[in-house]
Formats: sequence, structure tokens, C-alpha cells
Amino acid sequence: MSLRVLSASDVRLALPMPEAISGMKQAFAQLSAGQAQMPLRSRIENQQGTLLLMPVYLEQADSLAMKLVTVFPNNRDLPVVQAMVMVVNPQTGAIEALLEGSTLTAIRTGAGAGAATDLLARHDARTVAIIGSGVQARTQLEAVCHVRAIEQVYVYSPNRTHAERFAHDLRGRAPIPENITVTEIANEAVRDADIVCTATTSSTPCFDGRFLKVGAHVNGVGSYTPTMQEVDSYTITRALVVVDSRQSALAEAGDLVIPLERGEITLEHLHAELGEIVSGTKVGRTHADQLTYFKSCGVAVQDAISATLALKNAERLGLGQVIPL
Repeated sequence: MSLRVLSASDVRLALPMPEAISGMKQAFAQLSAGQAQMPLRSRIENQQGTLLLMPVYLEQADSLAMKLVTVFPNNRDLPVVQAMVMVVNPQTGAIEALLEGSTLTAIRTGAGAGAATDLLARHDARTVAIIGSGVQARTQLEAVCHVRAIEQVYVYSPNRTHAERFAHDLRGRAPIPENITVTEIANEAVRDADIVCTATTSSTPCFDGRFLKVGAHVNGVGSYTPTMQEVDSYTITRALVVVDSRQSALAEAGDLVIPLERGEITLEHLHAELGEIVSGTKVGRTHADQLTYFKSCGVAVQDAISATLALKNAERLGLGQVIPL
């Protein structure tokens, strides 16, 4: 038996964003159709951090995988978030590949928002606001620019130095435009944006929803616990709300859990899972002035599809190291 090991650079080469976006649509559709075995992520904690396990099997894609993630906030010489994804042969149970998971997670999370943007944002959307300036923010911008002809980008981060570096690094890297403006406050960033992406770990709303442009689309990908709230209740109560997974959203998405607990919305306000819109069982945007919102908690079907795609491309391109076991 042998194991193919893919580094971060291997994963980037093996998982191009357009292919990842297409894969996300397939994954979400299979999840919503009940064609996935995907328990909620298991969590183990000690005083230093958290270990998360995310196993999944996609029946139609015949894809079996598991992601292990650690979140250790006090790390100084190592990343706070580290991850690995294992691809398992669904016929034999043999572990076929081990992929660097942080890069894969960033790409698949961006691709998920790209899929949602393609399905929900106005077709004439030309401006995007990115709230946050980390790794996730970068793939959010890349994905959005693959599905809409973006001409202007606004970026806000509490750390202006990070925002300036974000703009410098991404400006003009196709399909991202040259025009990237760093703003002093988040409300300035969203005011003229057709698409807004939040990718932060904030526990309080990042912007005032009253500043949103008519007909905007919002992707929320940062908050991942019931007490974190990137997007305010004003936005949620007025938006057509779409989630990656109802089960995950109701367990983990503070953006939705908080207004639900306050009685500001009901369960019926969660209009659809994205997979239902992919398959056509639910409709998405119905008019140009509609505010739409996609909440991504991140689900294991995204990892399974992404890892399977990356492994297939890596084998074709000869990427990674093959280690006999």
C-alpha cells in the first residue's frame, strides 16, 4: 500500500478555483438530496485549544474522506489553525492520500461562497467588499471574481497594515481587478458593494446592515460558533437566507442562532440550503432589489469533493510524494 502526500503548494496547483466552485455545487446538491453521510463535527478541547474531526461519505460521488482540524489560539511559531484531510478508498478502506488541509479549507470555503454568489448575486454585480484580510478573505475574493466581472474591490480590516498587504498582494492578479481600495471603516466598504464577503472571527457585527446597497448579496463565512455574529440582525431579518446545511447552521451559526433566540426571525426564515437551489427544488433571487445572504459554516462534503478533485489532478500531474507504507 502507498500514500500520496500533497503539500500546500501541491494542493493549490491541484485544485484550481473554477473547478472547486463547480465541485461545491455538486457537493451541496448531494448533501441536500440526502446523498451524504455527514455527522456534525466532533470536538475535543484542552486548555490550549480544540481538535475537530469531520468525516463524510458522498454516495453519488463515491467519495470517502475525513478532515482533522486543530485550533490553538495561543500559538506563536505555528499557525493557529492547522488541518489535514485523508482520502479513503471507499471500496477497500485503504487510506490513499493525505492533503495539507488549511490550504484545501481556504480554497473550498472560497469556492463555496463563489458557488453561492453565482447562484444568488445579481448578474450585473461589479463591486465587492471584503471584510477581513486573512487567508479566507483572499480566497473569497478570488472565487467571487471568477463568477462575476468585478471591477472594484473595497477591503476593510481592523488592522490597516494587514488590509494594505492584502490589497498589494492581490491587486491585478487575474481575475482580480487592479482597483482595490482600503477603507477606514467597514460601513464605507459595504456602502457601494454589490457583493459583501465577511471572513473574520468577530463576535459582534462587522457592519451596519442599513448601509448595504439595494440588491446586495452577502456571504458570511467567518463565524462558526453560536455566540459569534459577523452579520447583524437587521441584515438577516430583511434577507433571503440560504445556508450550506440547516443542521450545521442551527447548531453553529451565531448570525442565525442569535436572532432566532431573540425572536427576530423564525425557522421558516431559513429559505433554503444552497444545494436545493442548485437542484432547482427551491428558487433563489427573484428580483434585482432583493437582499440575499448565504451562511457557510463549512461542511465536510466540501472537503470530500475538494480532496477527491485534488487527488485526481495530482495523480494526473504527478504532484506530491508517494510513500510506501
